Amino acid sequence: MEEKAVSLLRRLISIPTVNPPGEKYAEFVDFAERYFKSLGLDTEVLEVPKSEVAKVCPECVDYPRLILIARMGEPRIHFNGHYDVVPPGPLESWKVTKPFEPLYKDGRLYGRGAVDMKGGLTSIMLAVEKAVTAGVKNFEVSFVPDEEIGGETGAGYLARSGKIKAPWVIIAEGSGEDNIWIGHRGLVWFMVEVYGRQAHGSTPWLGLNAFEGAAYIAYRLQEYIKAISTRVSKYEYEDPRGASPTITIGGEVRGSVKTNVVPGYFAFSVDRRVIPEEDIEEVKREFIAFVEKIAKEIPHRVEVKVTNISEPALVEPNHPLVETLASAVEEVVGKKPKRTVCIGGLDARFFIKAGIPTVTYGPGPVNLAHAPDEYVEVKQVINVAETYFRVIKKLAVR
Repeated sequence: MEEKAVSLLRRLISIPTVNPPGEKYAEFVDFAERYFKSLGLDTEVLEVPKSEVAKVCPECVDYPRLILIARMGEPRIHFNGHYDVVPPGPLESWKVTKPFEPLYKDGRLYGRGAVDMKGGLTSIMLAVEKAVTAGVKNFEVSFVPDEEIGGETGAGYLARSGKIKAPWVIIAEGSGEDNIWIGHRGLVWFMVEVYGRQAHGSTPWLGLNAFEGAAYIAYRLQEYIKAISTRVSKYEYEDPRGASPTITIGGEVRGSVKTNVVPGYFAFSVDRRVIPEEDIEEVKREFIAFVEKIAKEIPHRVEVKVTNISEPALVEPNHPLVETLASAVEEVVGKKPKRTVCIGGLDARFFIKAGIPTVTYGPGPVNLAHAPDEYVEVKQVINVAETYFRVIKKLAVR
């Protein structure tokens, strides 16, 4: 199977489905659809309306967003993955090979999207082919775009469409072959805006420095950070530090225009990560209330805006879907997989919100997503494919 896995993955990587803006989507979907049709699966391609795309990525509107669905029989399990990849970055940072000229070396397949997540898509395709050859039916597959820009016009649109017929979903994102992500943290992004009064730098007493007001709020936010860090999730995380809520301040800043100008406006972002036990609406209220309280201590006008929300999502570690997948993993890998919560975000939230239990399991290594010289371990691609096949056998009928 190694030769087939390498050949198929090379082909997927060589189609540069870069997002934004969403290049070569049609070419990729056409290739994948022909592959599934050759195996006898029924296929359907959904195009996300431009009006939906415009809400998320205005510069992407002229690039069609295509969702491929393939199924055989009456599905009992659904395998999902995204086919878009992030831009490769500076070409000089790629030392092993060029981003879209995949290279197989020492058991690794190098190229942009190898682990995030065309390796997982390859595992799905190999598993489906093996199932068809074995005469096993009743499974479903979807390949979606736009995970790299939030997923609303990919997995989100699919989950809301009602097109999924299977009761459970497995996403092939790169968790590593011995780890199942049972869920993921969420986030709320804020922009704290501070208004002062602009003046010439030679007469600062005539102004009200918005930066100083913002700095004061940022300093006092350390109290809030300390308070929420005492909350600890009851679930397992690969890095225990991810079990508590976290905050990143100042990832984005906006401010004045020149050194000799007293800034009349200054703003900074806050990235608040949310553990599954927390409620998104309560997190919003709590943070805004804290900032509004601090704002009363300074003469500036302060506003807090919510700029992005992504809900945490989770399936309990003893859920039948998790147990079924874990059993198959143990059979193939030879050890019980960990059942952890992903510290970042995943498309699982869309399916879970739609009432479909979803877990994430795919080939790694995880830490190379979006990096130069990205690669996937081909052995993991093959092991994950075998695991998927065994899940299909456990759940499907002949």
